Amino acid sequence: MANVVLVTGGSGLVGKAIQHIIETEPEGSRFGKKTGEKWVFAKSSDGDLRDPEQTRKLYEKYKPTHVIHLAALVGGLFKNMKYKLTFLRENILINDNVLHASHTHKTQKLISCLSTCVFPDKVEYPLDENKIHSGPPHESNFGYAHAKRLVDVQNHAYKEEFGCNFTSAIPTNVFGPNDNFDLEDSHVIPGLIHKCYLAKKNNTPFIVSGTGKPLRQFIYSYDLAKLFIWQLREYDDVEPVILSVGEDEEVSIKEVADAIVKAVGFQGEYSFDTTRADGQFRKPASNKKLITLMGGFEFTPFEQALDTTVKWFLQNYDNARTGKK
Repeated sequence: MANVVLVTGGSGLVGKAIQHIIETEPEGSRFGKKTGEKWVFAKSSDGDLRDPEQTRKLYEKYKPTHVIHLAALVGGLFKNMKYKLTFLRENILINDNVLHASHTHKTQKLISCLSTCVFPDKVEYPLDENKIHSGPPHESNFGYAHAKRLVDVQNHAYKEEFGCNFTSAIPTNVFGPNDNFDLEDSHVIPGLIHKCYLAKKNNTPFIVSGTGKPLRQFIYSYDLAKLFIWQLREYDDVEPVILSVGEDEEVSIKEVADAIVKAVGFQGEYSFDTTRADGQFRKPASNKKLITLMGGFEFTPFEQALDTTVKWFLQNYDNARTGKK
């Protein structure tokens, strides 16, 4: 029987990146598809994963031997703060249904996608895989963070009670083609790309919120896709793995904005609104475990990845998720 890999949240940033890698890497290579293997990229219209019945039907239809579970209710800071219960409840339902269906349909392996926001608010840096449950998450998104933490708890419980090969990945800040560029509700890179594009188009100043000093680790979606495929093929432990560039690869928001200005070809007035809050200064995560297990990995240089993302946005502006429909 050939393997069937089901990717939930298949139309999102990471799902589309995995699809790109599966379609472009040589068959049988480390990050390519295996001979005879079928990949299914499910989107929300294929079944509402909050509903156990629809989740069961999706599994019955495709009979996945392997699952990469990316589907989640996500939003920016404002939404997370306003709808804590909604984020908690809907993500608990989605995750519980996917994990349960993976168990009842005897799926051989399941990788769920967590987020670095699962980590405690007050914690010693760098973050590593052993610190997830060592204190409460940040107040601003405790609903979402707790729902994601619970996946790790369930993975351990399924393994102990039923021997299931369930695990999870914890990516840092992801960016790339097919991102959400909605100005109201996007992460920092896609938000700034869209803002800079509009400033160029309308001949207005490009103003970045905050001082530009905070540091972040950004991972290019196509790199992350390869790491998910690696984890699917070669990692069989219940403990999560942080999928990230090294802590020495932190980039300041100013460096991000500078690179965007260059990639967009913006030549107007460009400044920082220092009256706006900066958020956390830095929250570095260690990728030691990943690199030790993989024996090294070639990450795409940040500026090159950003350039590709900006080009994609400019070429696909009419169909991109911009919130301007």
